[in-house]
Amino acid sequence: MFEQIGDIFEQVKRAIFSFNSIGDVLDIILVTFVIYSAIKFIRDRRAFQLVKGVFILAIGYLFVSLLNMEVSKYLLSLLFGNLLIILVIIFSPEIRNVLENVGSRSVSTFNFLNFKNRDETKIQESIKSSINAVSRACSDMSDKQIGALIVFEKDNTLGDIAKTGTSLDATVTPELISNIFFPKAPMHDGAVLIKEGRVVSAGCILPLTARNNLSSELGTRHRAAVGMTENTDAVVVVVSEETGMISIAQRGTLQRNISAGDLREILTSEFVKENDKDNKFKKILRGNKNESK
Repeated sequence: MFEQIGDIFEQVKRAIFSFNSIGDVLDIILVTFVIYSAIKFIRDRRAFQLVKGVFILAIGYLFVSLLNMEVSKYLLSLLFGNLLIILVIIFSPEIRNVLENVGSRSVSTFNFLNFKNRDETKIQESIKSSINAVSRACSDMSDKQIGALIVFEKDNTLGDIAKTGTSLDATVTPELISNIFFPKAPMHDGAVLIKEGRVVSAGCILPLTARNNLSSELGTRHRAAVGMTENTDAVVVVVSEETGMISIAQRGTLQRNISAGDLREILTSEFVKENDKDNKFKKILRGNKNESK
């Protein structure tokens, strides 16, 4: 055991003294970035509990090795010998989410080469219109205690979720949303998926959260909203059929009992990209107003 530790220190020593190239600097920066990104990604997710379990097993393996507990050491060595495969299986949803994030970001990086084939201005206007329409519809359904479940797609593509419902390509209007979730409508029990300001699919089936610490007052819609946002960056709006309460789920957390105005503000902050020049101009105006007061 101590010989192995000595070998590790010797290898570290050799690596330090052989440090003489730009490639080594870039290597250290890349490894540091990967480790930091991995820690940041799993910190607020269920994967963090699994990582803690692996860490505890590693401490146990070190303990039985020091005490020379042969049987326990053999069993744990079998586990850690196939650790990479086990981690890939356990963390497959998280790994998929990371790859989807990398894929979505890598596509957007081509914008500086003027490879855009979409009118971003029109998309932003469509998103703003859809947010206003959903806010109005949720306000009406809240007053009438009509249940609703609305998913706003962000960077992670939700093609698998869209396939579980009825494919649509429609402008988001309060009337359309209200009609879809009308109690006698055939698709009112599912979720509506909105992408770039348009209704992509309706009657979609969402994954339920496996968490047991949610309030017993929450029904299937709320559990589906939380489950949807645990492994994707989607934003999900829920209207309770029992109370008419409006809620919004983000990053695996549920914010309950919000007004239609608060809903509009949250969705706008998440999806509407304001021009930097406009932001600076607004800040200047606010500063002038404060000075005049």
